[in-house]
Amino acid sequence: MEIEQKTLEGKKGGRGLQVFVTGATGFVGHEVVRQLVAKGHTPHCLVRPGSEGKMRAIQGVEVCHGDVNTPETLAQAMQGCEAIIHLVGIIREFPGRGVTFARLHTEATKNMIAAAQKTGITRYLQMSANGTRAKAVSDYHRSKWAAEEALRASTLDWTIFRPSMIIGSKSEFVKMLAEQIRLLPIVPVIGHGRYPMTPVALEDVAASFVTALEMPQSIKETYHCGGRDTCSYDEILDLVGAALGKGRVRKLHHPVCLIRPVITLLEGIPAFPITRNQLTMLLEGNRCDSSAWQETFGLKPKPLKELLSAALTPP
Repeated sequence: MEIEQKTLEGKKGGRGLQVFVTGATGFVGHEVVRQLVAKGHTPHCLVRPGSEGKMRAIQGVEVCHGDVNTPETLAQAMQGCEAIIHLVGIIREFPGRGVTFARLHTEATKNMIAAAQKTGITRYLQMSANGTRAKAVSDYHRSKWAAEEALRASTLDWTIFRPSMIIGSKSEFVKMLAEQIRLLPIVPVIGHGRYPMTPVALEDVAASFVTALEMPQSIKETYHCGGRDTCSYDEILDLVGAALGKGRVRKLHHPVCLIRPVITLLEGIPAFPITRNQLTMLLEGNRCDSSAWQETFGLKPKPLKELLSAALTPP
């Protein structure tokens, strides 16, 4: 029997959409869920048993139990939904615990695609990452590319978002820089510190996911999501220092050839702050041209100085 395709008729009937969301308990997920509710949609948030408490602070949310790496839980959890927002992602692997890029990015996406096709949901939005491409250097980007390729090969009405570094009130990157500047007289920098970045506001990334749900012209499109300013790592350090009232930050640049062996030796320790994959991506930079994304979704990004100041202001 042919599966009835679930189209986005919610708003036409005067109601919001039923949206299945993975990664809802994460940094981006919380903001996406908040904006979905604000727009009158109902997020159905996939959480593992025991994680329900992370969603209790948001009204208007349905909690579904399951796991992106347990395929048999997905189709049942998706029942009644009209669209999918897939946000699950990691920035660091822990192979001993089964936490790998291949498993959480590529295989999880394939599981989600299969479940969507089984339940008849066609609208599917995917979180990828800036720098994702064929023959990427890092394992992280290669796994994201494989996930994108699986989605492009599917029959779904997909949209892919590739954000650069995301800045928000709980940004771990900004928090790390701020702690270094507060505690250290001289901040260590790997290499020359001139690698470029185009940080983007969390609110803008989330808004484009929510808007795309009812924007047919975004189907089969891939968007690079970046902010207004492109700055070097050194310049971002100075902007964070200014936001903290510290002025220009004193920096000590360490040659990459001396740092790489240390990272190779210590990256297996969870508390060690950087891995070889993260080093590769850091040195590659995180710049993008996001003009198409900004124009499509009517976004007017704020200056990076304002984003960092807001991220460092206590709620």
